[in-house]
Amino acid sequence: MNVSEALASRISCRAFLDRPVAEETVRAILDGARHAPSGGNLQPWQVHVLTGAPLRELVATVDEKLQRNPAGEPAEYDIYPPHLGEPYRTRRFKCGADLYATLGIAREDRAGRLRQFGRNACFHDAPVGLFFAIDRQMGPPQWADMGIFLQSVMLLAREYGLHSCPQEYWAIWHETVAAFLGLPPELMLFCGLALGYMDPAAPVNTLRTERMAVDEFAVLRGF
Repeated sequence: MNVSEALASRISCRAFLDRPVAEETVRAILDGARHAPSGGNLQPWQVHVLTGAPLRELVATVDEKLQRNPAGEPAEYDIYPPHLGEPYRTRRFKCGADLYATLGIAREDRAGRLRQFGRNACFHDAPVGLFFAIDRQMGPPQWADMGIFLQSVMLLAREYGLHSCPQEYWAIWHETVAAFLGLPPELMLFCGLALGYMDPAAPVNTLRTERMAVDEFAVLRGF
């Protein structure tokens, strides 16, 4: 699979098969992703990977808390700007509406939407969950480097026939996750990533978000 194919076929997968992923495959993906660029070669990422019993233990811990507090813990950063303007607000709204439409969940079905939102807490049943953390002294440029690293992980996953789902959802459980993983206080949890084999029969995996044409976001001069 070439890079173009990996980019075109990558989706945020929200339903996975009950099929394990070998440790050597996860290691190979991370080994490839470590070549992602970073300013000054800081390599500001830290990764924790869970599968099997440790993953089940964390999911059970969060599920118990989820029953009492569906909103989770206060996040340490704004997942979206608090006053999101246009056209971004409309894009976000449409993405959510299209997602719930694949599942037959109406806009007024708040309980159904909450249930689907809560499925993030089990990594959408993926067999592998990854957590990405960054040193608190890092700034926006290093957070950008983290994004490049994450993209590298997701594209390499496609090379191995896997799918993934990046989850900033885990920012609302940062205290629980940090305690479970034993993260030192200088590290901030950024996000999680579900990893596994996509369930092609799941309606939710039919979602394809709309993307702008090149001329809508790019200005080319001198050609």
